Amino acid sequence: MSRYIQIPKESQGSLHRPELERDACGVGVVAHIKGERSRRVLELGLTSVANVTHRGAVNADMKTGDGAGVMTHLPYGILIPEAEKRGVSLDSPSELAVGVFFLPVGDNADNLKGRILAEGVIRNRGIGIIGWRQVPTDEGALGDQARETQPEIQHLLLRRPEGMDDAELERMLFLARREIEIKGKEENLRGFYVSSLSHRLIVYKGFMVASALEKYYLDLQNPAFETGVCLYHQRFSTNTFPTWALSQPFRMLAHNGEINTLRGNRNWLNSRIGRFKSDIWGNNLHLLNDLFDRDQSDSASLDQALELLVLSGRSVPHAMAMLVPPAWRIDPFTPPEVADFYKYHSCFCEPWDGPAALAFTDGVTVAASLDRNGLRPARYKITDAGIFSLGSEAGTCYLADETVIEKGRLGPGQMIVVDTEAGEVIRDPEIKKRLADQNPYGQWLEENRIRFNDRVDPRPIAPEGELDFLTQSQLQVTHGYDKEEMDMVLSPMAKTAMEAIYSMGDDAALSILSHKPKVLFSYFQQLFAQVTNPPIDPIREHLVMSLETDIGPERNLLTESSLHARVIHLDSPFLFEHQLAELKTLDADHPSHTIDITWLVSEGAGGMVAAIDRICQEAETAIDEGTRILVLSDRATDFDRAPIPSLIAVGAVHQHLTRSRKRMKTSMVIETGEARDVHHMACLIGFGITAICPYLAHQSVRELIETDQKGNFEGITVQEAQVNYHKALEKGLLKIMSKMGISVLNSYQGAQIFEAVGIGPEVMHRCFEGAPSQVGGIEFAEIAAETLQRHQEAWGSAVPGGDEKLKLEDLGYFRPRRGGEVHAVTGPVIKNFHTFVKTGAAEDYQTYLEEWKKNRPTALHDLFELVPAASGPISIDEVEPIEDIRRRFTTAAMSLGALSPEAHETLAIAMNRIGGKSDSGEGGEDPRRFKPYANGDWGNSKIKQVASGRFGVHAEYLMSAEEIEIKMAQGAK
Repeated sequence: MSRYIQIPKESQGSLHRPELERDACGVGVVAHIKGERSRRVLELGLTSVANVTHRGAVNADMKTGDGAGVMTHLPYGILIPEAEKRGVSLDSPSELAVGVFFLPVGDNADNLKGRILAEGVIRNRGIGIIGWRQVPTDEGALGDQARETQPEIQHLLLRRPEGMDDAELERMLFLARREIEIKGKEENLRGFYVSSLSHRLIVYKGFMVASALEKYYLDLQNPAFETGVCLYHQRFSTNTFPTWALSQPFRMLAHNGEINTLRGNRNWLNSRIGRFKSDIWGNNLHLLNDLFDRDQSDSASLDQALELLVLSGRSVPHAMAMLVPPAWRIDPFTPPEVADFYKYHSCFCEPWDGPAALAFTDGVTVAASLDRNGLRPARYKITDAGIFSLGSEAGTCYLADETVIEKGRLGPGQMIVVDTEAGEVIRDPEIKKRLADQNPYGQWLEENRIRFNDRVDPRPIAPEGELDFLTQSQLQVTHGYDKEEMDMVLSPMAKTAMEAIYSMGDDAALSILSHKPKVLFSYFQQLFAQVTNPPIDPIREHLVMSLETDIGPERNLLTESSLHARVIHLDSPFLFEHQLAELKTLDADHPSHTIDITWLVSEGAGGMVAAIDRICQEAETAIDEGTRILVLSDRATDFDRAPIPSLIAVGAVHQHLTRSRKRMKTSMVIETGEARDVHHMACLIGFGITAICPYLAHQSVRELIETDQKGNFEGITVQEAQVNYHKALEKGLLKIMSKMGISVLNSYQGAQIFEAVGIGPEVMHRCFEGAPSQVGGIEFAEIAAETLQRHQEAWGSAVPGGDEKLKLEDLGYFRPRRGGEVHAVTGPVIKNFHTFVKTGAAEDYQTYLEEWKKNRPTALHDLFELVPAASGPISIDEVEPIEDIRRRFTTAAMSLGALSPEAHETLAIAMNRIGGKSDSGEGGEDPRRFKPYANGDWGNSKIKQVASGRFGVHAEYLMSAEEIEIKMAQGAK
């Protein structure tokens, strides 16, 4: 059984990955401030969701959409008579609870099995069963695709056990649903899904456009349907499979936006489950295992996190404030006690980061909030009749102006709450004040939280003694350093406190296709915002970003105590050697244990896997014995011992502890000679490390200063250069985080926002579970062999005598070098291309082609081979007219400047002649080209690109387009 998505399991092995599900939507809520039920609240909600139909995609049949739905109070006017028809008379409507089930169609056995399963679980929980109710629907409201996948929708009417209060009943229903989900998955019940199971709320949703919702669900047309709240959602699937189950609302919320940190959030929460202790859940904690899995969308996972926290005893605003906090660190108007509230919770709960407009309710409290950057809109109105309306844009809900007593919008990180029991609307400052007053958070922090920089000098210590250049060079070769990297990566960082600036494009061979042994970091590609969420500008928006992090075990997420604040707070994840030494012994409550991540060279390549087994077991044993800081170190690298690649060590230990549910009992720090540039650091943090001491990079910076004979570092001391290096790492890490729209390091840590290219399934499963690797590649044996090859070059017979250091090679990763890395574009390729362009001769083209082939393969597509069909080419008569095929031709987006005006216009004319489309790029276009020429040609680009902050965009430019391409980030359109 798949809880949130109806993609066949056969998709395993394909390019489809459920965890990449994202959407952008219309969302909102209508409620009566006092919770008074009426038909009007429902009608306003249905009208509102219909008014955001444009926020979702629509199929050509104008009926099939990406999904829409509403969540309301239980419609007693409809359901109580249904109970009475089944011979059950309720003393109070609040005795009623209802489950909404999507059941398999076309397989009577699975359908029956699903019903029996649900009934058995619920009955065993002591909840009374009234009976099943076929939900009345009209298939005519659905499009063909929705009709083909339509489930059988049933209501299961239930009765509250005698003496059970509201909170206990909701928890019991949650546990029943959870048990049903687990058993349904074990039974492989395809198409079986519990949409909602509650005594307060009910969900009506489906695979349709919003305007068809009321037509499809006949209950929504029934005059007896009354509710005090109507939370609505229109889904737009940006890169997802629209399905019935993925439609929103979910069980508590509706979400417009994307959670960029989803992998990390899920992994951390599943790890925290091992630390859960709660009298509320009693002996049912096992049902929370694997609560967050890949089958869910980002919104569904956030919904479950909110539901878990609320049912565990926190208020609805409190739970959401933990999950999606504002940028409290930099807001000068945040009261100290409110800052303490968020600071305290940051010790054991990382933000779910990304653009988000959220509407949510437990049936009593109705609320909405925005992400820390305010990247989605939310506007509200309140009327004199007590109607509260909030939507993702103005005008979703028509309320006569003369009845509106207040209107406004939520700002970044703000929340608004309707307490229907108290009959009041609570604004953001008051919400946060009430949350901050719940416990003495400031006192807890003062008594327990250790600020590392207050105890340990953050500046590097002046070097003592002379540098051992031979050993230093041997370590550099072992860890894959080369001369080019020293000159073009470390040198600018040490000198300017910034990374070097490069031109766009990397034509070097992919690591998996390279003939040179590459460090494992190079097999991972950083992901960036490319769906509907914009990246952050790390320079102009640095105030909302933070690299602060905490060292120490995390306490039970379900409770609060002063000990939850017992952490060591770091302002930066990068440590100097003296800081690491102090960290190991800083606090008796945080004992440390150092694990050697090297292995004996004499054991060969097979010894590395045995060493990985050893360090994983040693890590688990150390935690069992009370260790709270694990330090992974390759300092033991020498003639006899080779280092396990640091990313392998980190990934293996992190995944092992996650699977054993012990990850949250410790923090992981690494002392590594391998990591030196920003990408390396991002990989280590992204796969679970908390802090990094790159000792060999520090020594290499020292070497640059002490061997500087050209005056490149004139006036810069070793300590200043090392500080500059750390600053460059910090700026670079912020830039990488910002590309994914992630603001704080806690959210980036363990989020695994990378894609591997060229790593095999065995390594991915053991060390990087959850990160995509679509094409397979090297396994442990190859990684170990390359490591040993570098070790042999450093410590083998080729080592010169005396104290003379090894000469680092220039491997040509950045610039083509004879005998260096293969590049797609080299001097001879360009020279022969120019010759061919000038002469147009076939023999010159052949010369160019032969030179081009010498440098292949460098990319995956170089490995493709077109194999002609044995039957020969297909006749065009069996396909479609040539003119129709040519309509699909488009040119790449190349702007004026990248192309000459003549070339740019010629491409547009050519595409218009054949019926295709050219793309203007982001540089604008001469207005004279917008109208056809006298000779019949037309130089207008039918696709116009718009990029923020670029020139050439005006009304006439936009009106001349058939398609508009909005550029949100470089490379993301």
